[in-house]
Amino acid sequence: MARDRLIQADGNWVSGDRFWGREEDVKLLTERIERGAHVLLVAQRRMGKTSLMKETACRLNGAYVCLFVDLQDCHEAPDAIVKLSLAMHKHKPLWTRASEVFGNILSKAADRVEKVGVGELGVTLRAGLTGGDWAEKGDRLLAILAACDQPVVLLLDEVPILVSRLLKGDDYTITPERRSRADHFMSWLRENSIRHQGRVRIVLSGSIGLEPILRQAKLSSTVNNFAPFELKPWGEATATGCLRALANEYGIQFEEGAPREMLRHLGCLIPHHVQMFFTYVHETCRRRGRMEFAAEEVQGVYRSQMLGTRGHAELTHYEERLEMVLGKELFPLALDMLTEAAVTGRLTPKALTALQDYHRVEGRTIADARKEILWVLEHDGYLESATEGYAFVSALLRDWWRARHGQFYTPVLGRGE
Repeated sequence: MARDRLIQADGNWVSGDRFWGREEDVKLLTERIERGAHVLLVAQRRMGKTSLMKETACRLNGAYVCLFVDLQDCHEAPDAIVKLSLAMHKHKPLWTRASEVFGNILSKAADRVEKVGVGELGVTLRAGLTGGDWAEKGDRLLAILAACDQPVVLLLDEVPILVSRLLKGDDYTITPERRSRADHFMSWLRENSIRHQGRVRIVLSGSIGLEPILRQAKLSSTVNNFAPFELKPWGEATATGCLRALANEYGIQFEEGAPREMLRHLGCLIPHHVQMFFTYVHETCRRRGRMEFAAEEVQGVYRSQMLGTRGHAELTHYEERLEMVLGKELFPLALDMLTEAAVTGRLTPKALTALQDYHRVEGRTIADARKEILWVLEHDGYLESATEGYAFVSALLRDWWRARHGQFYTPVLGRGE
């Protein structure tokens, strides 16, 4: 039976009673895992990839050992091995064997680690890992997981961020040395996924696309044994149900057409954006002391809140993540392409050709650079193919981009008139 109440999701991920509208996705992902597949979870930002992984892990608990490893803070491959070790630390039988891998490191600081806890353990392990032995220790840890009494599901989140740092450094520039480091890590991961097929299932995910980053360095083959699993936006019925369940929980009375108008403004029904919109509606009703909310009030909240300062703080991540993927050389052209689409409503073939005259790139033709940018923008959900060119997938992102970058932007075909 469908739930009629829902508590707001205040964190970055949700599970249990706060998990909404992804029952079929959980079933499909579970089926992939039960078949022994390795999975590459693909979706736009804020679609709920981490929540899907966490919820699936909760429901698999008992039949599988599920380890969730967040790599967002990792800058080097040894950092990832430490994160994997700390995930194993939560499972006593696994940690008993894993601690043997770090025997010398741990014996030197046993008393200190025991007193301080997991945080100190991570610092100790990282200090003891030299640049060259991380792969050997990682191999031993994966072998321990493969020998576990139960099959293991290894959920690796924010893999693309680590790979981007390995590949591009802080200046977002690919060098031969950095490419070698990224290749080493991804090849190590691929080799272990093949070696332990059937005993360890690996799920990769992240807030930026892994495939565009690997493609730039010609390393796409390192994930060719991972089956893509696309997490799509909510449908209108699911998003409407979410809004009404939230309204029931917090005493909001939607008048006729209000939920529909909210969804129309969003365009693409990304779960986080739907809940974000409700948060602003709820705050508006609370401040004025009236809990009824009408359809004609939607645009005011959308303009003042969703596109306001707080909305900017949330949506700025789209811009930051894009620069991380494309690097400083291609990002200016991508910025113009997106701003053109936001201001005019379409990025037309004529506008694309005209924009080329305003940009230069090293080591490739501007046409190749444009092709690569478009592939990334489509893959990561910024633009989609439309009549007469390309258009934003999300109306919210389009309106935000226009508000942020469009004020002093002159459409390229109107320049010089």
